[in-house]
Amino acid sequence: MNEITMKMQADQLIRMALQEDITSEDVSTNAVMPTATKGTVDLIAKEDGVVAGLDIYARVFTILDEKTEIDFHCKDGDEVKKGDLMATVTGDIRVLLSGERVALNYLQRMSGIATYTRQVAKLLEGSNVTLLDTRKTTPNCRIFEKYAVRVGGGCNHRYNLSDGVLLKDNHIGAAGSVTKAVQMAKAYAPFVRKIEIEVETLDQVKEAVEAGADIIMLDNMTPEVMKQAVELIDGRAQTECSGNITKENIQKIREIGVDFVSSGALTHSAPILDISMKNLHAV
Repeated sequence: MNEITMKMQADQLIRMALQEDITSEDVSTNAVMPTATKGTVDLIAKEDGVVAGLDIYARVFTILDEKTEIDFHCKDGDEVKKGDLMATVTGDIRVLLSGERVALNYLQRMSGIATYTRQVAKLLEGSNVTLLDTRKTTPNCRIFEKYAVRVGGGCNHRYNLSDGVLLKDNHIGAAGSVTKAVQMAKAYAPFVRKIEIEVETLDQVKEAVEAGADIIMLDNMTPEVMKQAVELIDGRAQTECSGNITKENIQKIREIGVDFVSSGALTHSAPILDISMKNLHAV
């Protein structure tokens, strides 16, 4: 994550996470370590996976004490094996103990997302389909989780509700029809934003094309109906497939001809990658 984004976006969220974990003091650490003592601890992979979030991991400790030093043996995007030494952290033992859980929470979660995304992306290799994430992210962790998707080889859909127009079924219901929803969005949204609309039937596909939607999301369609929809659209709009897309079924989408496939599973279903901090000792 670049330095500007870290300072402007990530730092505040990391501080909030630390404040959640330390409301007044770290009682356990203060009990056994009453004064500053320099120490070191190893960061070790406990299973195979893709690393993401090393800068965030490090930032937890340097926020607590800018003198903390981290010697990394891997970088974001690298594949690690169980038992690999990923980093060595040196600093005030009180900082290493107090920051451990928050730092690992970020690193394990982000690495789990990167690992799962890499697995899904590999299933689309050789096709013309672009893998996207969604807004199904943990509250206040979107910046971290969407970054992890990119590290894993996926791409980001819109970052938030201000980032683009995506008219879903309830928007269509509020507007009255697919056509009205697209017309109203075109009248309201600045010209720099594309208009995407979610459709569930072939009749809605036809209506979306005629209304001039830029992107048509084919939601929860069977592969057979989706193929018909792509043929009907015939390049007049970009196409996105969505709805319960997982590692187990994404290969069915490869040859349908859609431009994008979005999967909320990349962020909300990815298991963590198990990583631990071991061998803490004074130096």
